[in-house]
Amino acid sequence: MNRQGSFAAWLAFLGLALLNLESPFAAEVSPKWEGEWEETVKAAEQEGQVVAYKLGPDAEWHAFQKRFPKIKVVLVHGSGGQTLQRIMAERRAGKFLADVIRIGGGTSTSLYQAKALDPIASAFILPEVKEPSRWFEGRHHYNDSENQYIFVYAAFPLRLLGYNTKLVQPKSITSFWDLLEPQWKGKITAKDPRDPGGGSPMLFFYYNPRLGPDYIRKLVTSGGLTFVRDERQQTDWLASGRYPLAITAKAEEVDEAKRQGLPVEVFDPHAVKKDGVGLESGGTMISLANRAPHPNAAKVLMNWFLSREGQVAVQKGAPNELGPNSLREDIPKDDIPPWAQRQKGAPYIRLWGSEVWDRAKVRKLVSELVP
Repeated sequence: MNRQGSFAAWLAFLGLALLNLESPFAAEVSPKWEGEWEETVKAAEQEGQVVAYKLGPDAEWHAFQKRFPKIKVVLVHGSGGQTLQRIMAERRAGKFLADVIRIGGGTSTSLYQAKALDPIASAFILPEVKEPSRWFEGRHHYNDSENQYIFVYAAFPLRLLGYNTKLVQPKSITSFWDLLEPQWKGKITAKDPRDPGGGSPMLFFYYNPRLGPDYIRKLVTSGGLTFVRDERQQTDWLASGRYPLAITAKAEEVDEAKRQGLPVEVFDPHAVKKDGVGLESGGTMISLANRAPHPNAAKVLMNWFLSREGQVAVQKGAPNELGPNSLREDIPKDDIPPWAQRQKGAPYIRLWGSEVWDRAKVRKLVSELVP
């Protein structure tokens, strides 16, 4: 072929390419994930339901049900301990009924140790869920040593210091070390970390490089710290002034007392941030049960739950009820109260992860100090 013929052939090829590019009938290849997602949703609808063992509110589960009406959401309510006992009893009987489990760190850790969970990332399909940059610190957060099984999806700054407004000037306390001042000796209570649900404050002290085990020793010995097992009694003592300071594991108890007109308040968690700010995950962890009876429905729920849409529903909570602060950073935070918002540059101490969640060291230390 001569040069003129070659040039003509090239022009013909270019014209055909442009025609195909502009043609409305040009083939469009969908991303691979879209096809996988559509197939998984169809399979989930054929399974017909998904079973979630859970604690906490139901609002986000109802939102999922509305979004996927052909997948019935079956909710099994219970505390962390009740859920653990139920799942393990079912498994001993050869029954595998749970698909998704949303509970706290202690219970989920026990399930992880019992090898009752599947890696969560194996269920991820949506690109926005797979992408870690959308989350706090630009990564996915887990509570297990393998960073695969217990997904931490929300966290809030830990409010752990309550006070009697008639007896304590909040500006007088700018550091937790101020609690060792002679004027507070024998006037502070704390939830016993040896009890279920009472570990967060002492975990924060123990794993805080600015405080540590030595601080706890001094607080108990020279500070005369009194451990309690009943949060309501702790709040009653706080309101009466018997113990004007409380290192509380349940700030909401103090909030309720304040609403009743009692002279109590909780420090803003960032008020003493020179010692670091605890970041608590509470019951905001989710896992996939292995040998799930509805594996496709479990995948759909998990992807939706961790998507932007799902986390907006989680964070919004029920009417008149605020949900937890999602670790997704690409959703609005306008409805989150100031104390619950994470501040850029704040020295946060994360109270999750396999090492921090090991309460044995804290319990052992307290047992040595208070037999």
